[in-house]
Amino acid sequence: MPVHSRILALGVASLFALTACATASAAPPSSPSASAPASRTIDNCGTTVDFTGAAPKRVVTIKSTSTEMLLALGLGNRIVGTAFQDGPVPSVWKAQAAKLTSLSNFVPSQEVVLATEPNLVYGGWESNFSADGAGTRGELATLGVSSYVSPAACKEAGYQPTRLRFSDIFSEIDQVAAIFRVSDAKLLASQKAELASITADTRGRTALWYSSGDESPYVGAGIGAPQLVLDTIGLKNVAGSVKDTWTSFNWESVVEADPDVIVLVDATWNTAAKKIQSLETNPVTANLSAVKNHRYLTVPFAASEAGVRTVSAAKDLAGQLAKLDLK
Repeated sequence: MPVHSRILALGVASLFALTACATASAAPPSSPSASAPASRTIDNCGTTVDFTGAAPKRVVTIKSTSTEMLLALGLGNRIVGTAFQDGPVPSVWKAQAAKLTSLSNFVPSQEVVLATEPNLVYGGWESNFSADGAGTRGELATLGVSSYVSPAACKEAGYQPTRLRFSDIFSEIDQVAAIFRVSDAKLLASQKAELASITADTRGRTALWYSSGDESPYVGAGIGAPQLVLDTIGLKNVAGSVKDTWTSFNWESVVEADPDVIVLVDATWNTAAKKIQSLETNPVTANLSAVKNHRYLTVPFAASEAGVRTVSAAKDLAGQLAKLDLK
């Protein structure tokens, strides 16, 4: 996906139409299901991938979004290695995650990936697939290894939606379930129920989605998961006019907008607490209304990117927002 604080990274050519909206929930271990749709050749971020054969049994997942997608579908037993994980998984998947093998804290090399003998590499960002990373998608294909990128992270024109919707996320769930020949009905029903339970704030407040950066803030822009979450909980994104998923912004624009709330991405390498300290000691930001009144919301890094945790992230942030004094 985007260029985040550690590495540079929407669109989805869905196999199936969804009529549901929908949270990450635990799923029982999945096995081929007669009710699951048959998979086929798909166009994934501009790369044609053939899934007409047997469902993948040995998968390397790169980024938390791909790992958690398989865990949510009960497919943890198919994962032979994980890499570049953004934080701990929710407790609902803890037992499955405890059995997983970490290959690298960052993007693994092709040599490390191939040592696991995978038949699929599932990446959260397109940039995970490069000559100096897990290998290019074309090269992996020549070696008999399929690849798949979270469609929400596609960057090519024609594959990146003009603005992320929950239907895009649910289409990925549906597509991945089809690739693995399992049913996603229970997961989608859970997502839909949780999404329906969120009450948006109606006070017309504004927010900055702040991921990282001191001299120049790296923020959630107008077409990705941060924008979708802010829309869902009723906050106006001060960087929403930028047509990107994430963007390098500037403090002058933040000061001019003076957001009512600041959403802080909490990562182990760049904690929310560290960002608060920086905001409160920097004379440029110390007088922002949100800073002076300690109006902060926090979201785990792994839940800040589009995936099976987007609905639960929205619900959690809506709860935090409801508790703030915004009179």
